[in-house]
Amino acid sequence: MAGDVRVRRRQARGEQRMAQILDAAATVFARSGYEKATTIAIAAEAGISPGSLYQFFPNKEAIAQALADRFVIQLRTAHGAAFGSVDPATLDLDDLLDRVVDPLIAFNLANPGFKALFARTDMPAGLADAARPVNEAFMQRIDALFTTRAPGLPEAERLRTARVAIQLFSAMVPLVVAAEGVEREAMTGELKKALRGYLAPVLGRTGAGRA
Repeated sequence: MAGDVRVRRRQARGEQRMAQILDAAATVFARSGYEKATTIAIAAEAGISPGSLYQFFPNKEAIAQALADRFVIQLRTAHGAAFGSVDPATLDLDDLLDRVVDPLIAFNLANPGFKALFARTDMPAGLADAARPVNEAFMQRIDALFTTRAPGLPEAERLRTARVAIQLFSAMVPLVVAAEGVEREAMTGELKKALRGYLAPVLGRTGAGRA
């Protein structure tokens, strides 16, 4: 019994230390970018020695992979918040954009290292593998939303519209994240305005029974 308790305590301490390292890595990746980040900088940010870091992660790539896995889980939760309670067929487009955009913005604000890993054009294979499921799920959710909202839209046009909408969102998110206070609120409004202007001719401005 006592031995089991000691094992659980060691496991808890190990999990806490790993979380501490990943939090530090997210900060360093966001500040310096993936390529310039080092394990020494991550260890310093975590307040531990490089030797302690290497007990859990052999290199920067392993840290990035673990952080990517964490981001995938958190992003799935954000997607659930964004899409889970949405009835796209009945909402006004403004309300629909509020329900979808706000949780995704909140995720990006809470995870400053996300873009440093997942917005790279030269993403390492391991990170690309981690990102692919959540990116595919995001596309599927958007496509399902558009299908419900505009059931008569041809598939090719629907998928093209979804891809462009996702790119518009991705391109403007850094501007929102970089802003603060009132300016961040204003930039979020500009993001929604851009999406509304693009999507309104396809999805309509009102929900079911719209003119």
